[in-house]
Amino acid sequence: MLGMCFFRLGTVSSITKEVFMKEAGSIANATSLSLAIPSKPSQPANATPTVQFDVSNLQSSYANVCNVSSTREEVVLAFGVNNVWERAQANVQVQLANRIVLNPYAAKRLAAVLNRVVAEYESKFGVLKDDARPQANAA
Repeated sequence: MLGMCFFRLGTVSSITKEVFMKEAGSIANATSLSLAIPSKPSQPANATPTVQFDVSNLQSSYANVCNVSSTREEVVLAFGVNNVWERAQANVQVQLANRIVLNPYAAKRLAAVLNRVVAEYESKFGVLKDDARPQANAA
């Protein structure tokens, strides 16, 4: 997909994310993957069309590690799993399995929506401690 992605947080029943994609001067609006609503034919010409996502090939993976690097042109997020929780080990092997490459503008918008999601989470469930060690009572 070409263009710039804008992320915005909203609420429908739980946490819902709206994604705004700007492609070649037109703006498209979409709610979360399962909540895409078809556009109505009677919308005015300047109304924002709705984007529907095809999730039939969507794959999910778990990550508890994210390595971030950047250049002037891109921000690279590499996700993986750390299976070792013993802090006494001299070397820890982390298998990085997925990489997402963003332009800096999309990375900044992603950071903003993640900050809003965490703030909403903390308002509902309490403040998260910024601690690298796993919490005993973490969900």
